[in-house]
Amino acid sequence: MPLVDRTALIAGNWKMNLDHLQAIALVQKLAWSLKDAKHDFGEAEVAVFPPFTDLRSVQTLLAADKLSLVLGAQDVSPHEAGAYTGDVSASMLAKLEVRYVLVGHSERRHGHGESDELVGKKALAAHRAGMVPMICVGETAEDLEQHGAAAIPLAQLTAALAELPADAEFVVAYEPVWAIGSGQAATPEQAEEVARALREALRDLRDDERAAATRILYGGSVASQNVAGFLRQPNVDGALVGGASLKAEEFSRIVQFKKHVTAG
Repeated sequence: MPLVDRTALIAGNWKMNLDHLQAIALVQKLAWSLKDAKHDFGEAEVAVFPPFTDLRSVQTLLAADKLSLVLGAQDVSPHEAGAYTGDVSASMLAKLEVRYVLVGHSERRHGHGESDELVGKKALAAHRAGMVPMICVGETAEDLEQHGAAAIPLAQLTAALAELPADAEFVVAYEPVWAIGSGQAATPEQAEEVARALREALRDLRDDERAAATRILYGGSVASQNVAGFLRQPNVDGALVGGASLKAEEFSRIVQFKKHVTAG
């Protein structure tokens, strides 16, 4: 497989938290913190995923202050337009300069019954609008016991990519469901095992070049105390951060994982 220098991606999923005023305050604090730390965005790209109601406010702030943070959305409709009450289309998100879109997050799969097929269609909608889908995959504790660590994530990724054209850019986020919000993260070795299996699968699902270039993130109880261990793994290229991304100083420390890696 060709060697590719993949820029790390640290993504903060705010979930259903913060109104638009609180969102502005958080982004300002995060930007100040990263500026004070002299963060090099060439070493790690930083994306925030606010609720839909916050996107316009955050986008305006990022543009006005010329901040280097990237905007992401937590979901997208598979439909382009029409009588789909409550849905938000990919074209609407693209107009707000959204770069990344989460699809298939475990809370959507399990809380809203989203199928692998629907996840793939959402990924396709994001791609067609010029955005990058962040395809979330992961297993429950029961899945882990019955099928092993990588079987369910591989099946979910295969189904999602069946909907995407061969040249589509995407990010993969491995989030073991049993670790999300539990305070009990997977070990770096567990994350690497699944990330390596996902990358090997991408060679068959796409080709060597795409497999080498695609960023694979780990998500599940990520904190500044453990992020360096994950990012030391050769196939883990970043983190999808939940609750810790709502605290500017903590998220800033996570973004600066390179300091921890070097120190280690």
